[in-house]
Parts: sequence; C-alpha cells; structure tokens
Amino acid sequence: MRGWFRLTVGLLAVVLGALWTVLGLGYVEGSVLTDRRPWALVGVVLVLIGLGALWWGMRARRPGG
Repeated sequence: MRGWFRLTVGLLAVVLGALWTVLGLGYVEGSVLTDRRPWALVGVVLVLIGLGALWWGMRARRPGG
C-alpha cells in the first residue's frame, strides 16, 4: 500500500490543475474562474505539483524504493 496516498493526491492535483488552467484561459464557460488569467497560472503550478507527487508515489511503490 506504499505510495497510494501520494498517487491519489497527485492525480487529483493534476486533474484539478488542468481544469483550473482551461477555466482560467477561457476555454470552458460558466464559472467564476472563466477567463481569469491568475487561475490559469495557479492551475499550471498545481499540475506541476501533482506530477511531482505522482513521481514521488511511483518511486515509493517500486521494490527497494
């Protein structure tokens, strides 16, 4: 079970960050975040943090890691 929490949090961060990015860039309508550039930047940062968490979780799941 090692690494599952990190993988779950990482995946959630990537998905949420991607959503915030497309909302911030104005590609999705109907939200208070739509077409607000700071949310696009926050989304990109969250995606990068999520990718780091996924990498960290994969290392923890590796035998001997």
